[in-house]
Amino acid sequence: MTSLRTLGSSDLRVFPLSLGGNVFGWTADEATSFAVLDAYTAAGGNFIDTADAYSAWIPGNQGGESETIIGKWARARGNRSDVVIATKVSQHPQYQGLSAANIKAAADASLRRLDTDYIDLYYTHFDKPEVPVEEIIGALDELVKAGKVRHIAASNISAARLQESLDFSAREGLARYVALQPHYNLVSRDTYEGELQEVAAEENLSAVPYYALASGFLTGKYRPGTTVDSARAGRAQEYADSARGQKILAALDEVAAAHEAPLATVALAWLAAQPTVTAPIASARTVDQLPALLGVADLKLTDEDLTKLTAASA
Repeated sequence: MTSLRTLGSSDLRVFPLSLGGNVFGWTADEATSFAVLDAYTAAGGNFIDTADAYSAWIPGNQGGESETIIGKWARARGNRSDVVIATKVSQHPQYQGLSAANIKAAADASLRRLDTDYIDLYYTHFDKPEVPVEEIIGALDELVKAGKVRHIAASNISAARLQESLDFSAREGLARYVALQPHYNLVSRDTYEGELQEVAAEENLSAVPYYALASGFLTGKYRPGTTVDSARAGRAQEYADSARGQKILAALDEVAAAHEAPLATVALAWLAAQPTVTAPIASARTVDQLPALLGVADLKLTDEDLTKLTAASA
């Protein structure tokens, strides 16, 4: 069985691939979402990522559709204590921002939709620099003390604000961030590498990168001149048509052939091997897409593989 990894300084032990819930209630209906969740957990997966805003961008949706599906699934399977559920606050249409009152109200709404008494990992989805870190951390600490949240984390935050938040938690003895969810993959490295990654390393935070497959580009199905019918095809095709994107694809093709592995598995394995990264996030809108993602748990790239991919993506 794949060994679980410890998330930062927390007591959470997670599978090395976090299953993205952004597609649940969007490109995957409830029945398909249940099937994907079943297949993921059957393979040993236990780390599910969602947000209260998923998927408010779809006409007719309110936000919270993903949480509702995950909550129904966990209730139907009776496995709530076996899975680590992460969700986020600040972007739901009815719960915008990171004021103390909004954080608490949004958490209660997420708990209702998830049909649970507690959230394992609660992220600030997008930092709001106009709100003092004292107010944000204070509200999150109250949720932890109330037993509604086990651990807290941050996403889309600057290195300076992250450090300020951690320093405040340490100074006041309040709940502290244990994880960070940055935008990070082979195509987008400067969104994490550097100061942000250094803070994570110094403060023992686990990175749980989103867009791990660059909107599907790193699966290899997007090539120059091809057309793919997908809700996220635009961004991926831009990567495919760029010189740098083609260089990355060539390196992925080479490493994937050597390991007889899908390109997605190799791209995720590169990410999982980077300093501070504990579990990349990737979503599957069908069960057929899961094996290539789950393969990251078993694929060990050589130093030569890693060097080749890192150089191609420089």
